[in-house]
Amino acid sequence: MGTYSMGEALNLLLEKSHWKPKLNELRMRDEWETIVGKTIARYTRNINLFNKTLTIYTDVAPLKHELQLGKEQLLKNINDYFEDRVVNEIIIK
Repeated sequence: MGTYSMGEALNLLLEKSHWKPKLNELRMRDEWETIVGKTIARYTRNINLFNKTLTIYTDVAPLKHELQLGKEQLLKNINDYFEDRVVNEIIIK
């Protein structure tokens, strides 16, 4: 049996128990402002992450349009922030 660091053991537990996606969703909600900035965070609500699909809700039409145009960059920024491929698709409603 191999030796694992505490971090590696925790990551292995999260992967095997299927808790990692839920943990990523909770972390994304908590750190949303840090990931996207104050302005976008202020006008978005109900951030949901399910099966690597991120759904963002906003009532501001210009922001919705801007997010649609910048989907690929936002996707890259989120995955870079998490240092993992946590989001494959973004839906803006």
